[in-house]
Amino acid sequence: MATILVADDDANIRELVCLFLRNDGFDTVEAVDGHQALTLYKERSIDLVVLDIMMPIMDGWALCRELRQMNADLPLLMLTARGETWEKVKGFELGTDDYLTKPFDPLELTVRVKALLKRYKIGSTHMIQFGDVTLDRQSYKVILGTESLTLPLKEFELLYKLAGTPGQVYTREQLIDQIWGLDYTGDDRTVDVHIKRLRERFATTPDFQIETVRGLGYRLEVKHD
Repeated sequence: MATILVADDDANIRELVCLFLRNDGFDTVEAVDGHQALTLYKERSIDLVVLDIMMPIMDGWALCRELRQMNADLPLLMLTARGETWEKVKGFELGTDDYLTKPFDPLELTVRVKALLKRYKIGSTHMIQFGDVTLDRQSYKVILGTESLTLPLKEFELLYKLAGTPGQVYTREQLIDQIWGLDYTGDDRTVDVHIKRLRERFATTPDFQIETVRGLGYRLEVKHD
């Protein structure tokens, strides 16, 4: 049973979110601000965090940054009354995985939570498979049907990151930090170059495509028959 940490200074929102999550079989832990949420995360085994932006002591921006530094694979769902595009971009840049604007449908929230948990379960394995494509992180090979293709390391890691959480948007900054490292000092357009190479390599592969999300970044979409 997954444990969800809900961080929001509004008691009514926390109660509503936790009620629906518990009704779907999740355990919940509540925090009234970012500082308390960070403390609880260090003390408990947390599988996903739902966090508000506007909180006292430590806001959602700071909490998101701290959590992402502690665990690059922790699913984060930002829940806020704000919905401007620049705030969504900032959230993605800091490491949030999804974004839900208040007022929200609690059923939609539980669906998004389940989707994030499923994505990260897939992303934590050594093998990712969809259609006739298999990505093997142990050998760093891409298997297309009966053929095997070895990619340059960064291209493979980029493809593996996108394929591990299909549909999720990653900004250039996130991809640089998670693949090239926080100490990378080169041009962030290197992401664009690697994306272009991947698109060219798999131009005739019908199982997936890497899409550009204008103003945000990139995502991989798995094609279904």
